[in-house]
Amino acid sequence: MSFYPALGFLVFGSRLRRLSEYFLMEVNKVYEQAGIPFDASWFPVFYVLSKQQPVPLIDIADTLEISHSAVSQMITSLRKKGLVKTAPCPDDGRRQLVMLTKKGEELLQQVQPIWTAITGAMTQLTASHKQSRQILDAIAQVEQAVQQVPLSARITTELAQTHPIQQ
Repeated sequence: MSFYPALGFLVFGSRLRRLSEYFLMEVNKVYEQAGIPFDASWFPVFYVLSKQQPVPLIDIADTLEISHSAVSQMITSLRKKGLVKTAPCPDDGRRQLVMLTKKGEELLQQVQPIWTAITGAMTQLTASHKQSRQILDAIAQVEQAVQQVPLSARITTELAQTHPIQQ
C-alpha cells in the first residue's frame, strides 16, 4: 500500500499540493513543447485579465481569494517580463489598474487554445471513474466548509474533546 493513502487525512494537504505541483509541471511541459513562454502559475491573473481590462489590483486579489501582497508580487514579475502594465486608478490614485501589454495580449492568444485542451484532457481524465467526476464539487464543499469554520478551529475543538486539559 502506498504511503499517502494509508495516512488518510493526515496528509490530505500534502497530497493536494503534490497533485497540484504535478499538474502545474505537466501543463508547463505543454507550454514548453509548444514554444510558448508561459508559466502555469500565471494562469489565474491572465484568466482574470482575459475577461476584463483594466482591473484594479485589489479586485484581482479578491477574485482569486489570495492576498493583495501575493498578487502584487506576481504583477511586478509579469510587469518586468513586459506582459502587463499598471496605471493609477483615475478615481483613487492609491489603487493600481492592471492590464495586459501588447506582448501580454499576444501571449494570451497563444495560451487560450491550451486552456481549452486542458479542460478537455481533464474531463477525459476524470470521466473514467464516478468519484473522479465529483472531485470539483467535493473540493468546493471543502473550501466552503473551511471558510465557515477554519481548519485550525476544528482541530482545536477536536483536541479539547479528545484530550481535555487536566488541572
